[in-house]
Amino acid sequence: MERNRRKKIGLALGGGYARGLAHIGVLEVLEREGIPVDMIAGTSIGALIGALYARKKDATLLKKQAMQLDWVAVTSLIDFTLPRSGLIRGQRITNLLERLIGDVHFSDLSLPLACVATDIITGDEVILTDGPVLEAIRASISIPVIFTVVKKNGRYLVDGGLVNPVPVSVVKSMGADFVIAVDVTPDRMERARYLSSKTEPDKEPGILQVMVQSIYISTYLTARTVTEGADIVIHPNLAHIGPAEFHRGGECILEGELAAVDKISALKRQLVSAGFQLKTPIPHPP
Repeated sequence: MERNRRKKIGLALGGGYARGLAHIGVLEVLEREGIPVDMIAGTSIGALIGALYARKKDATLLKKQAMQLDWVAVTSLIDFTLPRSGLIRGQRITNLLERLIGDVHFSDLSLPLACVATDIITGDEVILTDGPVLEAIRASISIPVIFTVVKKNGRYLVDGGLVNPVPVSVVKSMGADFVIAVDVTPDRMERARYLSSKTEPDKEPGILQVMVQSIYISTYLTARTVTEGADIVIHPNLAHIGPAEFHRGGECILEGELAAVDKISALKRQLVSAGFQLKTPIPHPP
C-alpha cells in the first residue's frame, strides 16, 4: 500500500510581516505552471496566506484581496490598549481576518494546514492543526510586545517566527515528500545598505522600528538554517520593502512571482528526478 502512495508536495511559507504578501506571487506561479500543493505549513503572515489559500485554493482571489490594502486601511486596524502583554489589542485585526476567512475550522479547509506559534513562557514551538483557524492565525501573527498574546489550551502564544521562521520541519512532519520553502526575510546586508541610503545619518530609529528590527535580526540566521532542509528555496528580493508596508502589496506579489519564475525550471527538474508526474501547465494568459 505504501509503495503505491502518491508522493506529496508541501509548501513552507515563512514569516516577514508585509513582505509575506510575496507568497501570493509564488502561489500564482505554482498554479500557472501546474505544480500541485498538497499541504502547507505557515509562520506568522505565512500562516495567514497559507490559511487563505488552503480555504479556496485560489491565488487570484488572494491577489485581489491583497491589492485592496492601503496605508489608511492598515492603520485603521490598530487598536491600542493599556500595555499588559502588548501595545495593540488586535481585535480589529481579528475582525478583518474573520471577514477574509470566515468562521472555519482546520477540518473545513481544502488542504491540510499547520500554523506555527511560540509559547512565550517556555519558548516551545507550538504547531496548531485543529480547532478554529482564525484563532491559530491570530496566535501565529502576534508580534511580541506589539500585539497582545493569545491564550490557547493554557499556553500564551506569540509569533511563530521566534522559533521557526520558515517551517520546513513542520511540513515534513505532515507527510510531505518534497518541500518548497518560501523565505521572505531579506538579506541583512542588502537591507542595511537600503536603509542607509534612505535614512538620515543622525536620525534615531523609533520604538516600533527597534522592536521589529530586533525580531528580524534574531530570526534572520535561523531562517537561513531551517531552509537548508527544503528541496528548493524561493527567496524573493524584498530588501527595499519595509515590514509594515502592507500598502506595497503589488510590489511584494511581483517580487514573489519573479523569484518563483526564476526557480521554476529547476523546481520541475527536481520534481521529475524525485519521481513526480507533473500535469500539463495552464497556458500563460496572452
